[in-house]
Amino acid sequence: MKATPFAAVLLAGSILMTGCNNSDDTKTSSAAKKEETTTSSTNLQREMDAYKKFALGQMDHFIVETDKFVKAVKAGDIKKAKEIYPVARMYFERSEPIAESFGDLDPRIDARLADLKEEGQGVEDWTGYHKIEYGLWKENKTKGYEKTADQLLADSKELRARVETVEVTPDTMLTGAVDLLNEVSTSKITGEEEIYSHTDLYDFKANVEGAEKIFSILKDQIENKDPKLVKDLTEKFKAVNDLLAKYQTKDGGYISYTKLTKEDTKALSEAVNHLGEPLSQMGIIME
Repeated sequence: MKATPFAAVLLAGSILMTGCNNSDDTKTSSAAKKEETTTSSTNLQREMDAYKKFALGQMDHFIVETDKFVKAVKAGDIKKAKEIYPVARMYFERSEPIAESFGDLDPRIDARLADLKEEGQGVEDWTGYHKIEYGLWKENKTKGYEKTADQLLADSKELRARVETVEVTPDTMLTGAVDLLNEVSTSKITGEEEIYSHTDLYDFKANVEGAEKIFSILKDQIENKDPKLVKDLTEKFKAVNDLLAKYQTKDGGYISYTKLTKEDTKALSEAVNHLGEPLSQMGIIME
């Protein structure tokens, strides 16, 4: 999730413009820009506070479920660990715009082996949920993963503590919503995120819910500026959620991603792409 922050785009434009002015004009422009940014943040303070509260709530649930997951792993209860795994991860995925801001903790909790190899690391460096996923689904065992489980819980608790210190900005929310959808349209839609468990639809749903939560928090502000955009986003979120609902099980979970046909994944991909374009407009509207 490496999308360019909207603020950075605006700053680049500001630099080009001020380069044509004298030093006095530059000082005036910088002061005005600072005041504008401060005003924008102040106007959205209620929304930023609401989003941080949401993220902290997700982290609280994440700790509870991760603790259950770790206990199941250490008890050797493979069936229970498999049941908890996708549910626990949904809390992490919903709040990932904040969670991933900690570059050391995010990979320790959520890195795939393929991610590590891209960084020149190997199996010996692998930790977190996906390493245990490999043990549960590929090796059908928990023995030997006890220390990994303990470290996962410790890292998750540290993440929760650090989220408490995060300063949420409008960019955190606006870029975060787009990044969540981008993640769905890249790693999630291909099935490469949950390569062993094939629980990708849980992650898919959580990412969409995370983006939709940001939209719902900002909805009134956007409505004041562009009611048509709100209507469009509401309809397109519904379209994605309706498609996902087709793959729900009776217990509220989701079927294995391997059961989806090419037509199914194509329909999901198109629905997400149709949502992504108006979602990116939120940043333009709110700046």
